[in-house]
Amino acid sequence: MELAYYSDYAVRLVNTEEPVRGTDTLTSVEAVRDLFGGNQSAARRATDADVTRFRSVRGRLRAVFEAADTGDETLAVDLLNSLLLEFPVSPQIAGHDFRDDDGRPLWHMHLADHPSNATAGYAAIAAMGLAFHLTEYGVDRLGLCEAAPCRNAYLDTSTNRSRRYCSDRCATRANVAAYRARKRLEADRSASTGRAAKSAQRTSANGER
Repeated sequence: MELAYYSDYAVRLVNTEEPVRGTDTLTSVEAVRDLFGGNQSAARRATDADVTRFRSVRGRLRAVFEAADTGDETLAVDLLNSLLLEFPVSPQIAGHDFRDDDGRPLWHMHLADHPSNATAGYAAIAAMGLAFHLTEYGVDRLGLCEAAPCRNAYLDTSTNRSRRYCSDRCATRANVAAYRARKRLEADRSASTGRAAKSAQRTSANGER
């Protein structure tokens, strides 16, 4: 498993809140546990106290994406480094999947956390995963959706670094909005041209009298 895979932990946490819309799904310990996905042993460590702690880490992770989205690479790296220092992990070799042919383990790198609470464990994995993604693909691969008012975080894995939206739904919505805006502009220009033509006609007619 590539270590950059863990960067999805950061995206999942950041996107539990949509500040512009004023929505927040991180309101219970159950919501915290859902963020761990298949890692149920880690999820079971979560308590009610982790809700507030997760929200704090979420704000710091969003700040990394915001800095990257505005092109401030140094700030993005500094913010992420502060998380890495506060929430360390220990890389370990793991092999819990097996090949079909010989039964030997498929060895891969795994991030082992040693947390004092569920938040520390999740933050450590999210920050390290995001750090691997940033250093492997570049700071400009961290973005915030341009389809207002969404602003969800995403990781750009496109070959030409062209991603601008967090999902196909937001991309479609933005394209439709842009198309309608162009049509309105064209209609306004057409109406303005028509009014100008009529005004010119009236002026010409008055001059011939």
